[in-house]
Amino acid sequence: MSQGAEDPAIAKLFAVLLAGEYAAFYRLIDESRMAPDVPSGIAIARMAASEIQHFDHLAARLEGTDIDVADAVTRYRSVFDQYHRATTPKTWYEALVKAYVGDGLASDFYSELAGALPESAQAVVAEVMSQTGSSAFAREQVRAAVAADPSLKSPLTLWGRRLLGEAITHAQWVLAAEEEVTDLLFEGATSLQGVAKFFDAVAELHATRMSDLGLG
Repeated sequence: MSQGAEDPAIAKLFAVLLAGEYAAFYRLIDESRMAPDVPSGIAIARMAASEIQHFDHLAARLEGTDIDVADAVTRYRSVFDQYHRATTPKTWYEALVKAYVGDGLASDFYSELAGALPESAQAVVAEVMSQTGSSAFAREQVRAAVAADPSLKSPLTLWGRRLLGEAITHAQWVLAAEEEVTDLLFEGATSLQGVAKFFDAVAELHATRMSDLGLG
């Protein structure tokens, strides 16, 4: 059995995260069609490639557990697909904000989760997180666009808030459906308070990231 996924709850957590990476890969492929030029398309392709690397790391940790990788994707992908349907961008700049915010939210979720996990599982999270950060190009394009056309700031700010709200809503759905994972991360009796603190921390980090984009 792979180190870091011995506990059934940890294996289930990795399965959820793996399904998220799978959905993110195909979301980036779909939204890359909005790229206005080849360099932008290449940058999005690199982001998609990093999602598959994350997927492969998590899939490797599920080997030897009772969870089949394909079954995990089948079971959990619907909630991620619902998120992406609810946040389909209409413009290239909305796609860029989603790429940057989505990459950041994934990193934030992993960071906040890590503290609740045993050391071996933390190593898996650290390995996946080491390959994030490929969305910096999106930040630079959005900042430049907002500087050139300040009228973009308000709608893109609202879009960023919507992305956060949808991400939290869909994450809560997963936690509500998977009590083992919730108990693992938030220690049962104090889980409601822990969940609230978790999402508060994610929201604070999101606000900083929006500021980095030049958005309020």
